[in-house]
Amino acid sequence: MRSTYYLTLATLGLALSGAIMAAGCSRDAADTTAKPATAAAPAPAKEDTRLDEHSYAEPDKVKTKDLALELHVDFDKKELSGSATYTLDWLDPKWGKLVLDTRDLTVEKVVGERADGNWRDLTFVQSPPDKILGSALTIAVPERNKRIRITYHTSPTASGLQWLTPEMTEGKKTPFMFSQSQQIHARSWVPLQDTTMVRFTYTAHVTAPKDVMVLMSANNDPKAVRDGDYTFEMPQAIPSYLLAIAAGDLVFEPTGPRSGVWAEPAMAKKAATEFSDTPKMMATAEKLYGPYRWGRYDILVLPPSFPYGGMENPRITFATPTAITGDKSLVSLIAHELSHSWSGNLVTFARSRDAWLNEGFTTYVEMRIVEDLYGKERADMEKIVARNELKEEFTNENLDRQPLAIKAGVLKDPDDNLTGTVYTKGAWFAEFLETRFGREAFDAFLRGYFDHFAFQSITTEQFADYAKANLLDKYPGKVTQAEFDAWLHEPGIPATAPQVTSPRFDAVDSVRKAYLDTGKLPDAATVSKWTTYEYVHFIEGLPQTMKPEQLAALDGVFHFTGTPNGEIAQRWYPLAVRSGYVQANDAIAEFLARVGRRKLIMPTYGELVKTPQGLQLAEQIYAKAKPGYHPITSGSVEQVIADAKAGKTTH
Repeated sequence: MRSTYYLTLATLGLALSGAIMAAGCSRDAADTTAKPATAAAPAPAKEDTRLDEHSYAEPDKVKTKDLALELHVDFDKKELSGSATYTLDWLDPKWGKLVLDTRDLTVEKVVGERADGNWRDLTFVQSPPDKILGSALTIAVPERNKRIRITYHTSPTASGLQWLTPEMTEGKKTPFMFSQSQQIHARSWVPLQDTTMVRFTYTAHVTAPKDVMVLMSANNDPKAVRDGDYTFEMPQAIPSYLLAIAAGDLVFEPTGPRSGVWAEPAMAKKAATEFSDTPKMMATAEKLYGPYRWGRYDILVLPPSFPYGGMENPRITFATPTAITGDKSLVSLIAHELSHSWSGNLVTFARSRDAWLNEGFTTYVEMRIVEDLYGKERADMEKIVARNELKEEFTNENLDRQPLAIKAGVLKDPDDNLTGTVYTKGAWFAEFLETRFGREAFDAFLRGYFDHFAFQSITTEQFADYAKANLLDKYPGKVTQAEFDAWLHEPGIPATAPQVTSPRFDAVDSVRKAYLDTGKLPDAATVSKWTTYEYVHFIEGLPQTMKPEQLAALDGVFHFTGTPNGEIAQRWYPLAVRSGYVQANDAIAEFLARVGRRKLIMPTYGELVKTPQGLQLAEQIYAKAKPGYHPITSGSVEQVIADAKAGKTTH
């Protein structure tokens, strides 16, 4: 933990402004040894004056064009240390400071490159940390140097990094480290203008123990020699949340000429088999929306502690091992992350409240890939499951987060977007447009949209203007402005939403109804042919609580307790908890300790904390599981437990 002493804000304001004026008046002022001020910067401008309410950066004044990293991976200290060099574009010729986002970073030195090629110390201060935003790093740059270098190191508790001991990995021999920068966690391992409004190219030189392979969201060579010394280049400009790094006992297995899987040795071949359809997915997406512009598309299979299903880091998706089931039933996750290569990585949301532009269109493209490769029936089942989840998530308490165009100030924490809004409603809106304008016209529109805004970060307003010109006005009479605006600005789902049905789900409903009406258990031979989504649909239609003996009987047919399938577990175990089915407690504890993916474990924690006995069990499980959880997951679990102890209801 970084230790800093603070002066009064007024004193520091004078100190910083004095440093800027002195350096600007005297040519030699910047040559003096400038130590980091032991005080806090003045409070940043009021939130409503920032371009991005979740960043201290001022990208209208100065922007990062390129980032050059020199980093060392230290597993003993759980620390990244080194330097970051920024090539800057000064948009305001009179501006004299650079403000970067940081979180729990120790900044040791800041220097600027002068016109003569010499580097000179610059004065800097870090503000008191905000719980969500971290600390503003304000650097006085009176000469508006084109390049600035910061020497720093991370904290062992950096929110964007997870450090795993060998015992927490598949192979049990080599430690593991990986990053998760989205939404605003990149600032915990690199000082950055941590806003999607800024895109930059980057290079990196990373050293690590010789038995560790290092990968980044850049040009990873499948034939790279494991020697502890690695260089990377990302020639396409990306936003900060797509900056990624991982290090561990990793080997490569190809799935195609420009795709493959990185994983621990025991997992690599299994993962490559599971994700063998990746080249077909790439071909489908390119056929629909234009060429893949990122070179290779590889997948890194992370340990189970990864807090998300997948992260669309360019050139190398970070993926959860919970997607590997042996039957490719959950590979739509890969279709989703690949789709981000167009929606998100290529055309990026400008602010966290525009996140649906990333996730909504990506989910729509994902379903198009699933439909093309696995059939419309499977795509429809996946849509129905997602839309049922949306109905559960949307409540009267979160109406302000249900419009696609969320108002400024609503998202205090950018991680608090509703999944139902940015993923499901966003994709539903795209399907509405496809239905009204026709698939051929909408495909052409979407492809043009990706081309028009390629390598740019845009707002919902920019999308709306583009859609008006290239859809609504181009094809008059198909969609009114009022219908279009209702999706963007109103909570809930508009009445214009197209509906989907599934004959296979209808059959599942019949089996469930027969069981609930008569008590006769489903035929094991029949249900053994079901897919993951049919099992999910069966559980979701069961009563909120049942008798423990009923769940035991269902277990005799379905064997839900102890399932390796996380999508089933995240629905079965909450039902077991609500129903007092204590026979499942050991399996619940094992699942929650083994898996760190928030989507899969938070529903069960949420049910456990509702009773004194369950809360006690949740705390016991978490105490054992915490060392293997990512900080993002730990924060979520701790909040649920704290809210329960405080008597708060978590929605």
